[in-house]
Amino acid sequence: MSVVHQSFSSEDRLLPVVTGFGCVSPLGCGLAATRKALHEGHDGISEVREFSVSTFHAKTAGQVENFEDPGIRGWGRWSRAAKLVLPAVREALNSRPGFVPDIIVAGTTSGGMDLGENFFRGLSGGMSPRDARRWVRGYVPQQPVRDVMAVLGLDAPVRLVSNACASGTNALCLAAGLVRSGQAKRVMAIGFDALSEMVFAGFDALQASTREKCRPFDSARSGLALGEGAACFLLEAAPSVCESDVLASIPGWGFVNDNHHLTQPNPDGSGPRRSMQRALVDAGWETTDYINAHGTGTLFNDSSEAAAIRSVCPDIPVSSTKGMTGHALGAAGAIEAAFCIIAMQDGFMPPNINLRETDSGLDIVANTARPATLRRVMSNSFGFGGANATVLLERIS
Repeated sequence: MSVVHQSFSSEDRLLPVVTGFGCVSPLGCGLAATRKALHEGHDGISEVREFSVSTFHAKTAGQVENFEDPGIRGWGRWSRAAKLVLPAVREALNSRPGFVPDIIVAGTTSGGMDLGENFFRGLSGGMSPRDARRWVRGYVPQQPVRDVMAVLGLDAPVRLVSNACASGTNALCLAAGLVRSGQAKRVMAIGFDALSEMVFAGFDALQASTREKCRPFDSARSGLALGEGAACFLLEAAPSVCESDVLASIPGWGFVNDNHHLTQPNPDGSGPRRSMQRALVDAGWETTDYINAHGTGTLFNDSSEAAAIRSVCPDIPVSSTKGMTGHALGAAGAIEAAFCIIAMQDGFMPPNINLRETDSGLDIVANTARPATLRRVMSNSFGFGGANATVLLERIS
């Protein structure tokens, strides 16, 4: 049996590796569908069907299709978020039989927001507080994970991260940190968020959402499209794992809060730049082979991130997959890390669709996937309040 050797010399930390993962997004429910859609550059954004958008500026979002009732008791009272988390966790565990997490780290921004909306509508519609309160239990942000744990027979402490749109990447990196430090041997990391009317209305009110196609890094970009989904990762330490069981390693990451503005990034890109630099230093890398950008399609986000990338990795190919999926907020970083693992496995760079002309000064993987041998990749997640997170993933064999 061959084992994975650490790619750094420090004796006081272990190398976290991914031994299983699962993904649910507007590109498909499961890795097989996701892989096909990524290769094809599928546009998973369509008109919102979950609630009326007649009074909103924006009309579209990336939505997960075909929730099937698995016959679980109380399924009708589950939040939409819990229904996204279940297949992602189940797929990850099925890929690594016998995996039992010591701890679960989950990242989200809105938890079971749709059940909070149900509670409000019930009260405002004349429902008694006693009847309406049945929705409150599922509203709390950790409940989607707890619901799934109960069904799958998992028993572990849950650490919850809510740090705007960096949440999913934060959760993955904090989970990797527990493995690296030896505080846990097996850690499950989850990023999740579901589409909800309140969040949709908020972004619409900020005029951050687009009425047309989401066009990351396009010179005529007009805003983001929201999305939803979940991704789950099983993390272990390299010395104890057979090389054939390793899907990728997580050798480094970087977090920075630039505290520039409540919603707008610093135009000079200093926060994203420092996040990327810290990740590279942490891993001992000089550069990477590909960058999955945060790239929301908003004017300020894309220009700020482009400035950071030009400063740190000026000649590296870049794409944002949010033109295909929409922006899944707290789930985005986790979903895009899953995309990066698929890209390394299959030897391609996912396309940045809907691009007509770019003003980014970057090598954008425009509109169609690009074949490439990828060993090292970077994934960025930047959020409101100056939250910046970068994770690095490496193919072992």
